[in-house]
Amino acid sequence: MKRLILMRHAKSDWSAGASSDHDRPLNARGQRGATALGVALREKAIMPDQILSSTALRTRETCEFLGLDGSPEVSFQRGLYLATQDEIFGALQRAIGDVVLMLGHNPGIAIAASQFVDCVPDHPRFDDYPSGATLVVDFDIGEWEAVGWQSGKVADFFTPHDFT
Repeated sequence: MKRLILMRHAKSDWSAGASSDHDRPLNARGQRGATALGVALREKAIMPDQILSSTALRTRETCEFLGLDGSPEVSFQRGLYLATQDEIFGALQRAIGDVVLMLGHNPGIAIAASQFVDCVPDHPRFDDYPSGATLVVDFDIGEWEAVGWQSGKVADFFTPHDFT
């Protein structure tokens, strides 16, 4: 079995005056939200052994504020910055961990979330996949190369708002 944790970056700071979208940081609410998500992952014993993340500042900061222990392998990939669902799918097929956390951006992350599962979760925020939205999905496969659309079973879905 393989497990995917598909997370959108926490709330970013549009007023930070970043020189580019790629360099936009988290705002204070985003920092608190990412910290809350990390606590939730630990309390639910959902711990990744590999993290695949966009190189954008807001995804790197989300990763940092999660405060995950156990030193999962982290790979920051430029190809995950504003990636489409197909690019996310391809990156996942190359993953090596058993429990993979992917950190990315809308709209690709939201579309991928809806396409990975056989049945979407009953949560009022799933369809708009807000900042910090986190889907946990299990796949009955031995290797990520065998992952397919609509083949995953939802194990959990939550947002920072559920904990703050």
